[in-house]
Amino acid sequence: MPHSSQLQSFMSSHQQRVNLALENCLQSMPCPDPKLGKAMFYSLTGDGKRIRPILVYAAGIATGSSETVLDRPACAVEMIHAFSLIHDDLPAMDDDDLRRGRATCHKAFDEATAILAGDALQSLAFEILSNGNTDLSCKQSLKMIAQLAKATGAQGMTGGQAIDLAAVGNHLSLQQLEAMHNLKTGALIRASVLLGGLCNPEITDTELNMLDQYALCIGLCFQIQDDILDVISDTETLGKTQGSDQERDKPTYPTILGLEAAKQLAQEQHDLAIEHLAPLGEKADTLRLIADYILERNF
Repeated sequence: MPHSSQLQSFMSSHQQRVNLALENCLQSMPCPDPKLGKAMFYSLTGDGKRIRPILVYAAGIATGSSETVLDRPACAVEMIHAFSLIHDDLPAMDDDDLRRGRATCHKAFDEATAILAGDALQSLAFEILSNGNTDLSCKQSLKMIAQLAKATGAQGMTGGQAIDLAAVGNHLSLQQLEAMHNLKTGALIRASVLLGGLCNPEITDTELNMLDQYALCIGLCFQIQDDILDVISDTETLGKTQGSDQERDKPTYPTILGLEAAKQLAQEQHDLAIEHLAPLGEKADTLRLIADYILERNF
């Protein structure tokens, strides 16, 4: 079976798996306000790629965990991702009308409901990590909660978003841009991979470090490719407004390096990610294929 088919099969089956798990989580913890509940469901169950939960499954399987144990961490990272997208799209932030090919949450509902939906999804992520999974020890759960909290807060994507907003219209060096995206985009990708690894109580610090270095590289590769697609793709393919970074005068890898140099840097980060997985052997093949996908994706 060609590599692309292997990955397509893995992604499709685990997209379906996490989608079902997400719906079950929402149904088992019903919201008392119907409008808020609909906004949470709308934002969480859209047609997303589910890259972050797929990374949880791939990293967990590579290091010896079962899919059942991985379901809740996979749901948690997707809830955090959905919360971040809702808030990023608000008029006070990026002011976007389109997300995943349909109206953003504040357009489909209203700004106040969107803010509350994001808040509720963030807290729900930590709630499902803290209870209900008898296959994880309290020590494992606490490590996961701490990792996800750091990735979400001021030392992670929230801090990165603040830097991103302050950078609009300003010049950033390549090092400053990389530092910003290591927080804004990379922190949750790293947390996704590490949560997968932490599902195995026997995982070693060496293995966790390998996973972390891999995730750091694919996180940068992911953001560089995002910046490239904002230049070369179109709104229909992206499912969000093409050219929005340039319109807002945001610093990006193509604006700092040029398009071809940005493509080369994405390739370099991809290659480094693959190198970090070498000690894990064949069991990390799916993680390698995900790195290929991140580099080659067109939306």
